Amino acid sequence: MDMKLKIAQTIAEAAGSCFENCSLCGTDVAAMLEVPPDKKLGDYALPCFRLSKTMRCAPQMIAAKLGEKIESEEIDHVEVVGGYLNVFLRRGGLARNIVEAVLQNPGRWGSSSIGEGKTVCLDYSSINIAKRFHIGHLSTTMIGHSLKRIYDFNGYTTVAINHLGDWGTQFGKMICAYKKWGSREQVEKGGVQAMVDLYVRFHAEAEKDPSLDDEGRAWFKKIEDGDSEAMEIFSWFKEVTLKDTQRVYDLLGVTFDSYAGESFYNDKMTPVVDELREKNLLVESQGAEVVMLDDYNMPPAIVLRSDGATLYITRDLAAAFYRHNTYHFDKCLYVVAYQQNLHFKQLFKLIELMGHDWYKGMEHVSFGMVSYEGRALSTREGYVVYLEDLLNKAIEKAREIIEEKSPNLENKDEVARQVGVGAVVYFDLHNDRNKDIDFRWERALNFDGETGPYVQYTHARCCSVIRKAEAFAAAQPDYSVITDDEAQDVLMLLSRFPETVRKAMEQNEPSMVTRHVTQLAQAYNKYYFEHRIMEEGDPCGTAARLNLTRAVKDVIKTGLYLIGVEAPERM
Repeated sequence: MDMKLKIAQTIAEAAGSCFENCSLCGTDVAAMLEVPPDKKLGDYALPCFRLSKTMRCAPQMIAAKLGEKIESEEIDHVEVVGGYLNVFLRRGGLARNIVEAVLQNPGRWGSSSIGEGKTVCLDYSSINIAKRFHIGHLSTTMIGHSLKRIYDFNGYTTVAINHLGDWGTQFGKMICAYKKWGSREQVEKGGVQAMVDLYVRFHAEAEKDPSLDDEGRAWFKKIEDGDSEAMEIFSWFKEVTLKDTQRVYDLLGVTFDSYAGESFYNDKMTPVVDELREKNLLVESQGAEVVMLDDYNMPPAIVLRSDGATLYITRDLAAAFYRHNTYHFDKCLYVVAYQQNLHFKQLFKLIELMGHDWYKGMEHVSFGMVSYEGRALSTREGYVVYLEDLLNKAIEKAREIIEEKSPNLENKDEVARQVGVGAVVYFDLHNDRNKDIDFRWERALNFDGETGPYVQYTHARCCSVIRKAEAFAAAQPDYSVITDDEAQDVLMLLSRFPETVRKAMEQNEPSMVTRHVTQLAQAYNKYYFEHRIMEEGDPCGTAARLNLTRAVKDVIKTGLYLIGVEAPERM
């Protein structure tokens, strides 16, 4: 039950009977409906200004004619204010319809089958081999993970791809450093950090002895040629890195269907380059082979360097063709920082120029930069915040807060993990994805305001109310008791959740879900403090308020799940 669409269909039917040749449908009207800033102006409002040209009538007259024709059991009355048709819903019926609709679909309220039979590939996280997972990877990982869940929720088949950064001369240098100064025991024990230390030492030594760079290049040539020793060490480096990063993914609850990285496409680029050449798209420029994009206000896309070496765009082209041929995707999303805007514009344009219309399903889901406590991260300056360290610190801080506020809580360690990790993820996904984020502890772990712990605590509060009210579970709910303004705010947010999830998917914007469940938590807490949930002499009223609480609990849990945050039942 989508209340907004129901109202929109009612208005569309009224328009059809009022105006000749009116072709408005419910979906058209739904796109125009607004939520007034003040409840005194109704639950929904239709601005009729856009209709005046097609209906050849003044906006106020259109609103008045529609108001006369509207009949619906969901609508109490309508008011015409200027060119607006303000719609007031029948509160008793609204309460029953919405609450029972949510409770009949536990964990699935807001889901749909809109994507049935369609596939979405999501390229996100994309960690680098032999480098530690830092906070800069948080946004790509969690935006991608959330979008995977949102698309799943809407019936799509999703393919989560971790496009590993596992190609380049740096790996030859890594092997060179390992052979000279490292040992298997050292790397097994120290993990990725041991490899990072070896790489740092290589550069320090190379400044004294430049011939080391030649040795590094020689080892990378061995990787390119498939030398058995080089490939054995190279593959082992990947295993060690993935083992290290898996601890972080486990904390975040993130999984992937494919870890095919840059090296996977090493033997898949030639057919793509050949096709570019056959279609006369490649031209020579200073020895390199490029595709000129002047007509599209873009610099040339370099496909092959003058020495014949490939670049990122060559591998991304091969990856795009492989994904399309393998998964037959309807959409392919690249969750990558906004600094790569030009790269993806060029990539999509090349596929379009090659004559493949499936480029239309490809989209760059960009996001902003992350700073930490007011300071920009810089690998060169040595200011890096590793994600595993950040998550463990968040868990530790959450444990301290729990010890102070709920010393008798069972499973403190488990709840601390849920709250600590949830605080970090929520903080990352609360704002529009293209906004830069400054991570600050006092905001992230605050149990008041727009934070993960606040929303989780509201869920736990709902669970507590439900546990205490078991005696009222059998009573027949009287929904006429939840028609007050505070309940109405909660109900409207419940009813709009499906629309929010749909918009979050259409705009690839998880923050819409984050903000919606936050508003729902705030509205429920206001209701909770203004009204008694359990009344001994009113079992039917209590049952209705209890059902409202159950619905809120369910939708908060669903919303948190969609952004990759767990919902503790006790805090």
